Order: sequence, then structure tokens, then C-alpha cells
Amino acid sequence: MQHILAIDQGTTGTTVLVLDAHLSVIGRGYCEFAQIYPQPGQVEHEPHAIMNSVFKAIAGALQQSGVATKDLAAIGITNQRETVVLWDRKTGEPVHNAIVWQDRRTSEVCERMIAAGQQEAVRAVTGLPIDPYFSATKLAWLLDQGDLRQRAERGELAFGTIDSYLVWQLTNGKRHVTDASNASRTLLFDIHTMAWSDQMLEQFRIPRGVLPEIAPSAGEFGKVDSVSSLPDGLPISGIAGDQQAALFGQACFAAGDAKCTYGTGAFLLMNTGSAAVPSTHGLVTTVAWQIPGEQAYALEGSAFIAGAAVQWLRDEMQFFDSAAEVEALANSVPNSGGVVVVPAFAGLGAPHWRPNARGTITGLTRGTTRAHIARATLEGIALQNVDILRAMEQDSKRSLGALKVDGGAAANNLLMQFQSDVLGVTITRPKLLETTAVGAALLAGLGCGLWSSKNAIQKTMREDRVFQPKMDHEAVQGHLARWNAAVRNA
Repeated sequence: MQHILAIDQGTTGTTVLVLDAHLSVIGRGYCEFAQIYPQPGQVEHEPHAIMNSVFKAIAGALQQSGVATKDLAAIGITNQRETVVLWDRKTGEPVHNAIVWQDRRTSEVCERMIAAGQQEAVRAVTGLPIDPYFSATKLAWLLDQGDLRQRAERGELAFGTIDSYLVWQLTNGKRHVTDASNASRTLLFDIHTMAWSDQMLEQFRIPRGVLPEIAPSAGEFGKVDSVSSLPDGLPISGIAGDQQAALFGQACFAAGDAKCTYGTGAFLLMNTGSAAVPSTHGLVTTVAWQIPGEQAYALEGSAFIAGAAVQWLRDEMQFFDSAAEVEALANSVPNSGGVVVVPAFAGLGAPHWRPNARGTITGLTRGTTRAHIARATLEGIALQNVDILRAMEQDSKRSLGALKVDGGAAANNLLMQFQSDVLGVTITRPKLLETTAVGAALLAGLGCGLWSSKNAIQKTMREDRVFQPKMDHEAVQGHLARWNAAVRNA
């Protein structure tokens, strides 16, 4: 049987899975690497540390799987998006640390561009707002260091998001390439023509010569060359940014299909089919994937805090020793007793976009216990997603039929049931919650012919549990009314 090696290069570490054609995980490897904080608001990664984590995770996954490298069909890659790497084309050596998606060093540049009235023109081309989160201003900042801009204009330097850097390293510098989903997160990509935008390159002062080639998300990205743990010639045949990979990994193939990944934050994407739907409700329009015969777009909204709210209960509030204990504590009371927690510890994201908002707890009485606050915290995670998904329905003019869920907090049955209740839709949880890596594996399998079509992929999907709405209408409306009042005061 042939196997796929799926590399999930994340913000704090790299996970590698070895999966068979039935999507069973045969081996798993994981390796963390250091976060670098040069100044407040700045976040960097050392590119060599990223690559070392990839190689160690590959070795760990292969060792655990017992799969011979000759039985690997292909590699799939998914990655932290928007993070910027700049390296020397001759040596492959980075010329600076990677600047991470969380980095805010270009905030003032972005504010000046917005004040100059450039926001709408940029959004019309890229589907994205001007924000330090995305790649373009980070890359411009890098090019302004020392003589890097001159070197870039001479063709000596290569830019990439993490996927591009990994492919360059795995192919021994033979391919400088990205996929359409990652390109669509840079502020340099025209999501309508599916090509780099001359207008955006000029606006952000980026020389075209540093950019990678853009390829579909499933296909030939290059072949492994001179990597000690892998055979030469092994194809890299699938790439997508992490949230788009999770959307694909959940088989959200039809327009209107949506998924929520519950990690540190919550990331919600809705497939809008072949139409790039502009948002008037504070969402982002992005490329979902490009595969043979199909180009799909998505609306995306993020809540900054999800699982991190449970970590706050554990670490700062010391309600319990393990995050897994939150469900039992919350279940020890029949309801939150009127307590509402708005987990706006880092401001409110989509669709509110209130960076100065702060977390609040309302509805406290003398009878409020730790259990009520724990339950209200889980409910707050779900209620902020209602705001995002209702915005998606309004932008897409489609009613949400069901929501597919993944990520660590999706294992919490109480949270999933409440999410189903307040949305009024079916929630589907897959057997394998690591759908980001699964999406990379599926794209790679599609790209190398292991699966012939999306229909063949759907036959491999396995559900763990389905949650149906049970709460009566009046109770749901009460939750939403209390939530909306609390958000206004956050």
C-alpha cells in the first residue's frame, strides 16, 4: 500500500503524519522550535530551526510508522500562513529571521496606507484588508534592511511563505514555488486573475524578481533531492495554507460548506464555490484551493481566543490542572447561571474588529461558582462563532446547513453541543481532528493520482460524532441577547 507523508509546519512546531490510502495515521512525529521576540509586538522564527523541526518530525513519523520510504507515494505540505522568509538564491541561506504572521512591526505603515485611502483598492484586488498580519508589508520591511533591496533587484534573493521555503530546501533549490491559497495571503496576489498583481507590487514596493512561481494546490511542485531521510525523486504534490487545508481535509467541497478549527483561536471558513465573494461584514475573501478543473474561494473569519480561554482558566485562574478537566467542571452545573464571558483578551476580531475591546464577565451573583464561569467560558467560545457565521451567511447569501469542526477543543462534547444549539445547525466531528495535515495529504494524493477525484476522497471520510440542536428557541434567544449586551460593553 502506498502512503502519504503530510508535513504540517505550524507556528510553534511541526507535525508530520504518515497516512495510508484509507486516511489511517500510521506514524506521527512532532518537534517544537523556539519563538523569538526581538521587541514588543515583534515575532520571529529562525528558518534553520523550522527546517530542523521538519526533519526531526519526518524522522519520528517514519520511525513510528515502520513504512519503508519506497512505499511513500508523495509529500503534502501545509503551513502557517503569511509568515515571510527571504533567502539567498545561490546558497539557500536566509538573510534574516522569518517574520511571523503575528508580528505587528508594520502597524504604522499600514495605518498610513489606510489614511491615504488605499484600503478599498487593495481589498478589491486581493480580498484582504491592509494589515500587518499579511505578508506584503513584512516583506517590504525586510527589503529595507541594509542592502537587501538592491540585492533583490539584482535577482539574488528569493521570497516565500513557509511552504515555498520548505519546497526550496526539500528540492535542493531546484523549485521556487507556492500554491494559490498561500499566494492569496500575501496582499500581492490578484484573486480574480490568479496571478501576482503589478498594481500591488508597485503599491507595496516589491520587486517581481523575488516572487515564487504560483502553482495549483494539487500537482507537481518538485521532487525531493539530497534529503537524508527521504528518497530522491519523491514528489511534492500538494500544498495549501493551514486553514484552507483544513477546509479541504473536512471535504467542504460544495459552496456553503463550512468548517471551524478550534485551536488557540477559532478559524472559520465557508466555501463560496467559484465566486470570490466580497465581504461587507468584516470578513476576508481568500482562495480556498485550485485543483485540476476547479478554482474555489472562501470567506474567512477568525476569533482570536478559543482554546486560549480554557488555558486562562487553567493557568491564570487556576480552576483546574489540565485543560481537559474544563468539561467535567462545566457539566457540574445545569447552566451558566446567567454568567456571560466575552473572551476578548486580545480584542474582538471578525466581524466586530474592535482591537481595544477587553474580556468581560457579566451576570455574577453571590451564588456564582467556578463551574458557572467555566461553563460561561465555553459558551463564549461558541457564541463569538455565531457572530462570524451569521456574517458569512449575510455575505454569501447562503444559509449554513451544517458545520464541520476540528482542532483540539472540538473534542469537548459540551462545547460542540452548545455550538450546535446556538447556531441551530448540525455539527459534524471527524474521527481524525488533525484535518490540517489530512488536507495536505488529500491534496498530495490527488496531485499524485492516489485518489482520482473529490468523490473518491469523500469515501475515505469518517465521522466520530454528530451533534444536533436540542435547545428550545426561547432559550437560544436568551443566550444571544445576553451575549450581544455583553459584547457591546466589552
